Amino acid sequence: MWVGIGSIIMMFAGLTSAYIVKRDQPGWTTFDIPRTFWYSTLAILVSSLTMQMSLKAFKERQMQLYRLVISATLFLGCLFILLQWLSFRQIWKTGITLKGSGAGQFLYVIAGLHAVHVFGGIIALLVTFIRAFGVRKRSYNSIPLEVVTTYWHFVDLLWLYLFIFFLWIH
Repeated sequence: MWVGIGSIIMMFAGLTSAYIVKRDQPGWTTFDIPRTFWYSTLAILVSSLTMQMSLKAFKERQMQLYRLVISATLFLGCLFILLQWLSFRQIWKTGITLKGSGAGQFLYVIAGLHAVHVFGGIIALLVTFIRAFGVRKRSYNSIPLEVVTTYWHFVDLLWLYLFIFFLWIH
């Protein structure tokens, strides 16, 4: 997983570097950061906290708490996706589309790739959620949950980096 995370970091470093290089070209258009990006950022930050709480609860075999906070994490992850979609609809309605040249096009590509990785995390959370409520005998092996937790923290930190990048470089 760490090799994959390293590869993803390199991809986003390249994309954000290309953004910096391209922004000085003629015809570059910018966009305003929608307020819903702030809300989605809050949702994913809180989801990282609930994810960590779920790991702690699982390790302490507090299964009721574990089920509650893993459910909250899944809900917050889905809320993040919804808020991102609303943000991009708002940007699209202002005329910033994939045509032309500018920051909006980079935003769609960069955030779209991030969304793909978040969807992967949502799938992992969904599997974890189903297992949390399953009736099979439990092994209390925390390694799968630790892997999901690490990945979820990674997509959280990646979004935080991208959000700060677009705020700062904009």
